[in-house]
Amino acid sequence: MVTQKLGAPMHERGITGLETAIILIAFVVVASVFAFTVLSTGIFASERSKETVFAGLEEAKSSIEPRGSVIAYKGRVDTDSTTDTIYKVSFVVSNAVSGEPVDLTPPYTANDAGSDPDIVSSAEYKTVISFTDKNQYFADVPWSVSWVGNNNSDSLLEEGEKAEVSVWLLRRDNTYAATANNGVDYYAAPDANGARGLLSTDTIVSTNDQFTIEVKPESGAVLTIQRTAPSRLDTIMDLK
Repeated sequence: MVTQKLGAPMHERGITGLETAIILIAFVVVASVFAFTVLSTGIFASERSKETVFAGLEEAKSSIEPRGSVIAYKGRVDTDSTTDTIYKVSFVVSNAVSGEPVDLTPPYTANDAGSDPDIVSSAEYKTVISFTDKNQYFADVPWSVSWVGNNNSDSLLEEGEKAEVSVWLLRRDNTYAATANNGVDYYAAPDANGARGLLSTDTIVSTNDQFTIEVKPESGAVLTIQRTAPSRLDTIMDLK
């Protein structure tokens, strides 16, 4: 039996108030760092979500949509004077949502005074139009634009404005003495801008042929127009 003498010091173990304070401070610091990390992550995620929403809104605000009919024009190919085809497709577009203007600076012009369309040398066009059918795909086809109704004489499609876009698959050839039909001919080669329509080695659009035109602005959604040529080609056709 072990006894303790009266007055002898007792050997006790424990922590002091200073040690307790240090431990508590360490817990507070760790908790603060963790809370800061969580909050920072949440704020970052919130900012990224907000940027995504704003980017989506900007994309929608910069989009265009068709207004009205898609009109196709028949032409008689000069090479044989007997073959008819669709040589031009026209449609009217406007802003889908009131917002950012769409740059419709065209690579070509047309005035019915010569062999349209007429190339704009070194044109800095931002909107590109592609053409696809069962026989070929052209990433950049010639197109021109004319304005319908109110416009401020620039090349930006803005709120309240409408533009008629004409896609030229073949070029006009006024040396052809046709009256009911417009004489048309193939493009000789891709142009100086890199765009190209139908060459003599390509396949013309005929009756019942389905084709797709995509209007690709610098920003915003792509406008896709898909139509089928009728079973009989008239001088002017409303492709519904």
